[in-house]
Amino acid sequence: MSVVTTSTSTITSTIPSSLSGSAGAATVRAAEECTAPADCPGCTSAPLPVLGRDVRVPLVTGGEVGYAALDYAASAPALQRVWDDIAAYAPYYGSVHRGAGYLSQLSTDLFEQSRETVAGFLGCRPDDELIFTRSTTDSLNLLAAALPAGTRIYVFDTEHHAALLPWQRAEDARVEYLPAPRTPEQAVASLDVALHGAPKGPKLVCVTGASNVTGEIWPVRELAAAAHRHGARIVLDAAQLAPHRPVDVTALDVDWVAFSGHKLYAPFGAGVLAGRADWLRDAEPYLAGGGATRKVARSGDELLVEWNSGTARHEAGSPNVIGAYAIASACKALTEAGFDSLVTRERELLDRLRDGLADLPEVRVLSLFGAGSARVGVLSFVVQGWNSSHLAAALSAEYGIGVRDGLFCAHPLVRTLLDTEPDEPGECGAPDAAPGERSLNAVRVSFGAGTPEEHVDRFLGAVRTLVREGAAWRYRTEGGRCVPVR
Repeated sequence: MSVVTTSTSTITSTIPSSLSGSAGAATVRAAEECTAPADCPGCTSAPLPVLGRDVRVPLVTGGEVGYAALDYAASAPALQRVWDDIAAYAPYYGSVHRGAGYLSQLSTDLFEQSRETVAGFLGCRPDDELIFTRSTTDSLNLLAAALPAGTRIYVFDTEHHAALLPWQRAEDARVEYLPAPRTPEQAVASLDVALHGAPKGPKLVCVTGASNVTGEIWPVRELAAAAHRHGARIVLDAAQLAPHRPVDVTALDVDWVAFSGHKLYAPFGAGVLAGRADWLRDAEPYLAGGGATRKVARSGDELLVEWNSGTARHEAGSPNVIGAYAIASACKALTEAGFDSLVTRERELLDRLRDGLADLPEVRVLSLFGAGSARVGVLSFVVQGWNSSHLAAALSAEYGIGVRDGLFCAHPLVRTLLDTEPDEPGECGAPDAAPGERSLNAVRVSFGAGTPEEHVDRFLGAVRTLVREGAAWRYRTEGGRCVPVR
């Protein structure tokens, strides 16, 4: 076994010795020492250290404070482990599947081993294929492009836009949008009814594992059983589920799963589509270009192309080896940390968050399935008398807390959840509304394995103060956003 060393010391990651390329296997050494201050609360109470845990930000009221990142559902911070692994590999970066040189072969080995690592993390079946993409959105668009002509697609209108929109582009596709269910059981029954009596032909169900708006966990196994009972296939959007819960393709009996690295503590521009090979194998390549081709020849004015099979068919261009390796590193870190302990801690933080908000009668937490429904660390709410953009701006400017406001790329769902809300005040940051429509938006707070308890407590204290005493600063609308007056 050959060893590649860098100027750093402690071993934190090993490129597995099972690699068989002529470049051989390599152990990459990287530093794992935390450089944050000794009293950094993010280092003492979060299971997995993340980048940015020691970042301090200025407050409009004066001074500065450690940044509380509570927007994990948009992009989770990179794990320190992932960053160290990538930094250690970076000097040995080379083109994948392209070169005879040592670095190219090492990079190719690393890329393919990363594929195996992620497939293991997802519990893929032996004949499944795992394709590296750019994101969940890219993965679902790829699958949409691979659907057999005339496929009927069934999707709840509560989905993220990445799971709502791609299917309209599929060849001769028919898309049926199912209304928002109010219980998990209703979701299964609704799908069962929709599929019963559907005409023969290919059918696909698309469903989220956990809502990016409410954090509520969907009954994936039961939905998969309903789909298969009627001869349909199912794809799981695991963008919000995979960072918080184990996702096992075999146990859940889903046909495909899609997720993004940047939600899984690996923000280096990669995503995953994993599952059944047949539709992917029979489809035209997602992108036309190098890597997807086995042979290209010219005959007069025509190019004769023989396309690759397998994963290469849909991975044209130079693969994102750093993004793939980052996802594999994050998968290892989560597995080694143990989902049981991570889930237990997350539930404790979520209970603390929900109890704290419940003490404020002005706050309404958004939910499809009810207050007792199982959730991951994602929660959205509205506050009586506050425009959500104004509240989010004040949390950032006055308390150094980063949350998300708006409709969260799930407009039909948020509109359904806010349907009974009174008109929101047309104040700072109120989003534009079409004629005859109300201005709607909400605040979303989300966290994960890198979140210290102090961030949740500070968030609750800040919301309590803002609701009871109001903002300490003046704000105005600029470019459609609420910003502090400087």
